[in-house]
Amino acid sequence: MTPEFWHQRWQRGEIGWHSDAINRHLADYWPALGVPAHGRVLVPLAGKSLDMLWLAGRGHRVVGVELSPIAAEAFFRENGLEPEVTDLSPAPFVRMARDELVLLVGDFFDLSVDVLGAAHGASIDAVYDRAALIALPPNLRPAYARHLSSLLQASAAPGTAPPKSLLITLDYAQSRMQGPPFAVSEAEVRGLFGDRFLTEKLASIDALAESPRFAERGLDWLTEHVYRLTLIDAAGTADGG
Repeated sequence: MTPEFWHQRWQRGEIGWHSDAINRHLADYWPALGVPAHGRVLVPLAGKSLDMLWLAGRGHRVVGVELSPIAAEAFFRENGLEPEVTDLSPAPFVRMARDELVLLVGDFFDLSVDVLGAAHGASIDAVYDRAALIALPPNLRPAYARHLSSLLQASAAPGTAPPKSLLITLDYAQSRMQGPPFAVSEAEVRGLFGDRFLTEKLASIDALAESPRFAERGLDWLTEHVYRLTLIDAAGTADGG
């Protein structure tokens, strides 16, 4: 699964993962992270998610990272926003910004603390991942977890609370449906993040009844899991909050 795969999906409008509504788990479980009102929130593989508007509406400074310029342009256009566009060369990113909303157009795996600093300030207080981890095939998920943790560790401001993440995954019988979105079990989540984050499951929800398109693709069960991940500092401690 290469960047070209995602570019082609956006070019063809094959974006079945996109939702025209705010994710209900975001509203229900985001308060469990205790993110300060003006905290900076990183949204990897953001697409054109309306969840970014919800986060910005709570006073957060939002930094989305999205590979496709089609998706980024659509986000601003469809929400009636005129962004300021800045080329961040030599870094391979374009910054599109309006008020507290910033989209960095480029590959998440190329993201660095320097790019974050040029985009909206380097420190990250929280991460919202509804569609990043489950968009990646198994061979890329360990690299994603490592890169995310290294960004958070490098950007953590001394004397501040450790960054927390709200992670939403799907689990189902992978043999019954080809991803994306891919099935990611609780065991895999703990294996990917357990040595870098305090990993707490907040909820498990039977999601098949409200997701008929997945039943049409052959699934007979589908579970959404919601996790709170708290970065463990160099001393091996984390504030569960």
